Parts: sequence; structure tokens; C-alpha cells
Amino acid sequence: MGSQRLDFAEFYRGARDECLRTVLVSVGDRDAAQELVDEAFARACASWRKVSRHPAPAAWVVRTALNANISRWRRRRREVAVPDLGTVADVPAAHGAADSPVDPRIMAALLRLPARQRQVVALRLFLDLDTGRTAEVLGIAPGTVGAHLARATATLRGELMPAQQKETSP
Repeated sequence: MGSQRLDFAEFYRGARDECLRTVLVSVGDRDAAQELVDEAFARACASWRKVSRHPAPAAWVVRTALNANISRWRRRRREVAVPDLGTVADVPAAHGAADSPVDPRIMAALLRLPARQRQVVALRLFLDLDTGRTAEVLGIAPGTVGAHLARATATLRGELMPAQQKETSP
């Protein structure tokens, strides 16, 4: 059992930051992402024997965190009417804090993407999962992953690439 705990501790140290970045990009709120990732790692620790055999344990943690976020959202929706959250421009400055694991400009652009596109970008680019594994984690077809990624990268390129570079790009 001591060896299993040690293996989990190594996994936690090695995967925590990338899991946090991935969930942050998906949910858009650093405090919520932190809480979700902590909860997912606690579940991973409790089920480490099973999770350690998973082909991509970090993806398991991210998926668990995203599922917890959905469950939380559903509970809150039943409890309280959701207020108008305004636009992405109204996102608190905390998202652009200096200690943010994601560049504030990129984070703002990612928050403007639809949720599924954000999730695909997070898993494919931040967690470096292949298309098949991303499809499996999100429960969608591999072709849908490709379509979401293509739309997201086109949108991000349009928002983040300086105008003069756009004119000279093919």
C-alpha cells in the first residue's frame, strides 16, 4: 500500500499543474477550477488502484473534474435562478491575475469560445491528448473533436493574431 501512495504522490506532483490549466480553460474560473481539480484528485487517490491502470490518468482526473462541475451547475440551477452573467468582458480581473497559469489574453479569448470548443482545446492542446482519447473523455465522436478544434483555432487565430500578420498569412 505504501508503494501505491508513493505512486499517487508522484502522479499528483507531475500532473496537477497541467490538469489545473486544462480545467481552468474549460470552466473559466480559477477558484472553481482549483476546487474541481482538488476534488478530482481526492477521488483519484481514493480509487488509485483503478485510476493508475487507466490509459491516461490525467485525462481521468480532468474528466472527473468536468463532471463534478456539471453536477454542481445542475444542483445550483435547481436551487437558485441563474442571474444574468453579462458578457465575457465582464469577467472579473482575477482571471488575468499575474499568477494565472494561462496568459490573460489567451484566457479571455478562450472564454469567448463555446464550452465544448473550450473543452476540446483544453484536452487536445493543454493536456496533449490525441483525438481519439479526447473524444472518449468528452463522450463525442472523433470527427466532432476535429470540427470543434478547427472552429476554435480559427476563432482564436482571428482574435489573437495581429491584423498585419493576418494580411500576410495564406
